[in-house]
Amino acid sequence: MSDYIGLNLFEMNTVGHISHGLWVHPENTRHRYADLDFWVEQAKLLEEGLFDAVFLADVIGAYDGYRGGPETAIREAVQIPSNDPLLVIPAMAAATTHLAFAATFSTTYEPPFAFARRASTLDHLTKGRFGWNVVTSYLPNAARNFGLDDEIGHDDRYGIAEEYLQVLYKLWEGSWDDDAVVVDRGRRVYTDPEKVRAIDHVGEHFRVAGPHLAEPSIQRTPVIFQAGSSDRGREFAAQHAEGVFVGGRSLEVYRENVADIRRRAVNHGRRADDVKTYASAVVIVGRDTAEAQEKASEFRRLSSAEGYLAHAGGSGIDLAAYSREAVIDDVLAAEARAGRDSGQSGRRFHAPGTTVGEALDAVTAFDRNPFFVAGSAVEVADALERWTDETGLDGFNLRQFLTPGTAEDFIEHVVPELQRRGRYRTRYEESTFRERLFGAGARRVPERHPAARYRGGANLGGAGADEAEQRAAG
Repeated sequence: MSDYIGLNLFEMNTVGHISHGLWVHPENTRHRYADLDFWVEQAKLLEEGLFDAVFLADVIGAYDGYRGGPETAIREAVQIPSNDPLLVIPAMAAATTHLAFAATFSTTYEPPFAFARRASTLDHLTKGRFGWNVVTSYLPNAARNFGLDDEIGHDDRYGIAEEYLQVLYKLWEGSWDDDAVVVDRGRRVYTDPEKVRAIDHVGEHFRVAGPHLAEPSIQRTPVIFQAGSSDRGREFAAQHAEGVFVGGRSLEVYRENVADIRRRAVNHGRRADDVKTYASAVVIVGRDTAEAQEKASEFRRLSSAEGYLAHAGGSGIDLAAYSREAVIDDVLAAEARAGRDSGQSGRRFHAPGTTVGEALDAVTAFDRNPFFVAGSAVEVADALERWTDETGLDGFNLRQFLTPGTAEDFIEHVVPELQRRGRYRTRYEESTFRERLFGAGARRVPERHPAARYRGGANLGGAGADEAEQRAAG
């Protein structure tokens, strides 16, 4: 299992995800994103290709930082229009048996109780194949969509997220015992009320009485993903996440960041191998090198610089408004003096010392290292092996250019080559998402995960915890 290279298809319930402008390609079917058959067809394809999961990104605001408004993003279909990622999962799950599903949902603007039930429902309907990518949201427009004047501060968003997860863990792990549902027709008892408890959570941000409305699902807590790159984000990921999306600008930096996340996880009482690490990969494959290069050239020709710039506006900086020689750090300082808090988001996207010109070149190019390859199946497999072996990464989110062409090419050409090398599964052996990542028997979070401290009603607070402790003692 450890030699396998994990692969997820990087998706979003939208026309233009991150390969901006490619919706115009005659072989692209992204305009069908609102058709349920589109998602069912993709799920079946990915299961045939033995992918780990489809990973569904999401945002809850428009990109309006470029040229003073959202018009460019709207015109170029930069993650708008977009639909809810959670709602397509049941249909994909019904059409498959093994493929897993990871979806993004923000902790900042919607209360935890409703999402707890939604996630449990998805874990039930997928038979334990659901994962949640925890985000705190960074678009200023998202804040305005939920009644705020501006973004909540970066660290404050993480403070909310910490308590949000505490509430969810209490609901998922502590509110119901495993044997609460008895279905005793003779006694007319469906659920034993002695084995269901309120959580009585009272915190700085949330008051949640409980009990959880859903009975325990197969995984209880879905597989937790996170992508924080700040120091606070890394600490959050090291404490909670089972899958972490790592950033970097070279293989060496990726290796350091992977090691850092695992070291932090150990500091939180977990094991280094409790965390799987992933990066985004750009893979363009053909029957030979020439065909792959021809595809890459066509993608470059059809890519939209305006679309990429509108997307980059989500960093809080309108790059088009500054000279190419300006340094991003100086731009951020000027923004701060003007009372615009784009610093955290800007640093998330741009390395210290980066100039506006360098940033413009970077955001409008998809073929930048370290994880870009355009070549034959052998060349792609060589690259994937080298990337994982030199960084310690467990796998990649495969970026799409054409739907379904990108996945079809990879499955037809690269999967057999990786299988010949023993770096890719030849069949599915696990039933749940967590087992896919951590091996047979790993359906529930381990005891060293923070969610486990609420099992059996422990540490809930209020009468529910007292009753659980009395039952455990008696």
